[in-house]
Amino acid sequence: MEALVVTVVIALLVIVIIAKTAVVVPQQMVYVVERLGKYSGNLDAGFHILVPFLDQIRYKHSLKESAVDVAEQICITRDNVQVTVDGVIYMQVVDPKLASYGVSNLVWAITQLAQTTLRSEIGKIELDRTFEERGQINKAVVEELDKATGPWGVKVLRYEIKNITPPRDVLAAMEKQMRAEREKRAQILTSEGERDAAINLAEGRKQQTIKESEANRQLQINEAEGEASAILARAEATAEGIRKVAESIKQAGGAEAVQLRVAEQYIEAFSNLAKTNNTMILPQNAADVASMITTAMAAAKRVGH
Repeated sequence: MEALVVTVVIALLVIVIIAKTAVVVPQQMVYVVERLGKYSGNLDAGFHILVPFLDQIRYKHSLKESAVDVAEQICITRDNVQVTVDGVIYMQVVDPKLASYGVSNLVWAITQLAQTTLRSEIGKIELDRTFEERGQINKAVVEELDKATGPWGVKVLRYEIKNITPPRDVLAAMEKQMRAEREKRAQILTSEGERDAAINLAEGRKQQTIKESEANRQLQINEAEGEASAILARAEATAEGIRKVAESIKQAGGAEAVQLRVAEQYIEAFSNLAKTNNTMILPQNAADVASMITTAMAAAKRVGH
């Protein structure tokens, strides 16, 4: 009976020892093993057997990229304005041994270093530029953290600022400034629109004046050309009439016809004077119609020759 109890106890002891020494490491995990308090090695993903009572798993590290929140803190800008800033760090363990023995509290050390670096970078720029220079600030923080965390076996991949919160009075002043800027831009756009409209209107009036002057000039040219053509046509008609009269005088009976026509016009002219005026002026030889006809015929003969 005693032998059976001893056997059971030994069996249970063996089972407990195997359970304590058999280790299954999950994927993307690394276990740091110490033998008698001294670093022995790393256990990668898979099944492992430890030396009983000698080996002990001291640290466990994830090889995945992890995000660590950086608590908000007060930073002072170059123009002495206090702003509250918080962020997040993305990092990855690349050397489990250094991550275990390089620093006592890895996450706390990195977050503290990130806060001090961030305060330093914020102090280099003015408040108005902190919102536009986020990318540059993040890049500077990553570069500084990467230099410091190399001996710790950690790779800082990136740092992102989440919020930049100025004091309420500064926010109110910034809001007023932005409102003034928007009103200023609106006034500028309105004035530019009015200026462009005035320019377009003046240009339109100018073009209208030019078109009207060109139309008047063309009208005057056309009228002058028409009048010249009319004068020329009348002159040609008069010349043609005179030519035909001269030719008619040369023909038989032409002279007698001219004498008759002159006598008729002479009498008709005196008749019209008598109708239109109470007082009629007569030439000295008004009764001598023959002498008037003779004079007119002599002029007709000269024209005919």
